[in-house]
Amino acid sequence: MPRKRKLLAQLSALQNTSSFPQINAVEQLNTTPGADPSPKSSKYFAIEKKNSPQLQEDFFNQPCVSLAKSFLGQILVRKLPDGRELWGRIVETEAYLGGEDEASHSKGGKQTQRNAAMFMKPGTLYVYQIYGIYFCMNVSSQGEGAAVLLRSLEPLQGLDAMRELRRASRKAPSRLLKDWQLCNGPSKLCQAFGIDKAFDQRDLTQDDAIWMVPGQDPPGEQDVVATTRIGIGNRGEWAQKPLRFYLRGNRFVSVVDKKVEREMAAKGHSPGS
Repeated sequence: MPRKRKLLAQLSALQNTSSFPQINAVEQLNTTPGADPSPKSSKYFAIEKKNSPQLQEDFFNQPCVSLAKSFLGQILVRKLPDGRELWGRIVETEAYLGGEDEASHSKGGKQTQRNAAMFMKPGTLYVYQIYGIYFCMNVSSQGEGAAVLLRSLEPLQGLDAMRELRRASRKAPSRLLKDWQLCNGPSKLCQAFGIDKAFDQRDLTQDDAIWMVPGQDPPGEQDVVATTRIGIGNRGEWAQKPLRFYLRGNRFVSVVDKKVEREMAAKGHSPGS
């Protein structure tokens, strides 16, 4: 898979110039400081104590739909208590606009103890539980009560640890999960990254256990599919709005919309063009 090899090579190059360990099996952190590979001219990068490029507040301070699209291709990093790091490329998101958005937990501007993170500064994690078992992770954006759901990741580093975490969170014994099954859904990625309610209201720009770094191959508009959100039930016109975004042709996406992809192809919008 040429694209996968290219992505891994890029990530390896990024890690070689930072304090992060090499991609492969789960390893202990290499804490030796390295060079800073981030562009000096961009306000979206800052050097913090890990000597690594990290997405900062200005990046998250975007309108909800814009942020949902901008997340695609960026890398979520999770540092486990034992020092191991998990890396995943964001490949699918959903925008929840608050206000009039009938599918949003903050519709009508309603603020509760549960959804308080949606009203906090951009870059704040909103983690909530569904069915009393699973968790979903969102990131606040511009706009009162607006947030982006992280729906799927492409695992890049720490896959063995992700499998351990997924296995520990599943009650019944099961077969070994394939790579594409680890994070292809909002609750699955939370399991694989060890995310629970304790991460609610954490700041992605300040936290030592979870943050984001920039992807090195940002997708173009022709690479992004915009379609309807999943599992929101009967929300009138809001159920039909194209507020889910994913990387076209990426096998780690949870659900593809073949109809929209065919329409894009008919218009001559080919991936990577």
